[in-house]
Amino acid sequence: MASQIPVPDGTKLTITLPDDFHHHFRDGPSTANVLEHATQQFGRCIAMPNLKPPVTTTEMALEYRQRILSSLPKDLTHGTFEPLMTLFLTDNTTPDEVKKAFATGHIKACKYYPAGATTNSDAGVTDVKKTYPALRAMEEIGMVLCIHSEVSTPGIDIFDREPIFIDNIIKPLVKDMPKLKIVMEHISTQEAVDYVFSSSDNVKASITCHHLLYNRNALLVGGIKPHFYCLPILKRETHREALLRAATSGSNKFFLGTDSAPHAVENKESACGCAGAYTAHCALQLYAEAFESVGALDKLEAFCSFNGADHYQLPRNKQKITLEKKSWVVPKRYSFGHSQLVPLRAGEAVAWSIASD
Repeated sequence: MASQIPVPDGTKLTITLPDDFHHHFRDGPSTANVLEHATQQFGRCIAMPNLKPPVTTTEMALEYRQRILSSLPKDLTHGTFEPLMTLFLTDNTTPDEVKKAFATGHIKACKYYPAGATTNSDAGVTDVKKTYPALRAMEEIGMVLCIHSEVSTPGIDIFDREPIFIDNIIKPLVKDMPKLKIVMEHISTQEAVDYVFSSSDNVKASITCHHLLYNRNALLVGGIKPHFYCLPILKRETHREALLRAATSGSNKFFLGTDSAPHAVENKESACGCAGAYTAHCALQLYAEAFESVGALDKLEAFCSFNGADHYQLPRNKQKITLEKKSWVVPKRYSFGHSQLVPLRAGEAVAWSIASD
């Protein structure tokens, strides 16, 4: 894609406060560290349920919500912050549990993890047909299904998992339940972009800032870079370009979902490192970089602040946030509970800042 002339330093852009429709807060002392970053740039975040043990019941979700609220900073940047909860979908999730969760008003979605597809997903779905009773209940009440759209079948190439999942799982599911509200989360391929564009209005997708900015060379060229290892894995440049075209197209089918996934440094920099990129410290600024790169800053607000809220049938935030074209250097490490983590762009510059005024 052709690059655009960058906007001048000092340029300011005020948009409606965004929401993040895919965030990992973890659980325990580290949650407060994550919230220090997330609350600076988001009004609401969908809290992922892949804890140990996973959040499979209404009671567990409400208890986790309370732990998040108890970990919030004393002084919230925007005056308020709301965690939006999810249930971890399993083969045994019942229609009654889904309806009970949705009725609380705090649990907005169920999360479909194929068993073994990513971090702490071993208790996930082994056969989509086993979830059909719960999914039909969700279709009936208007509850969103968030899907990690990759097969976890042994032997399938890691770069092909998303297109195969679309053909084998998503397409039959949408045919069987056309009114089910679906989010294909953190899409990473041209095939996913094409499918979402061609689907009904009930099928939409979130895109991460790291999939908009990086291809697999960032992970593999010049040595293994563990802090770029995430799932879905970074793909070829042609896929990154397709994602960027989709995000900046103005279509309401795509929206912000950071999939910011913190791990202690010793669990990333190891012989078998965890998957996940930590972006909570500068996600909005990185999205601004991506949109600026193709001259589409005028499309940033809808992608970050409108499209996701509309799909989840939430009121748009009333607060505003101002970005400034002002470079800053990301710290090499941040505190993470009893350890530390290495954020994306550690020790490197980010072109945009959140204005202090």
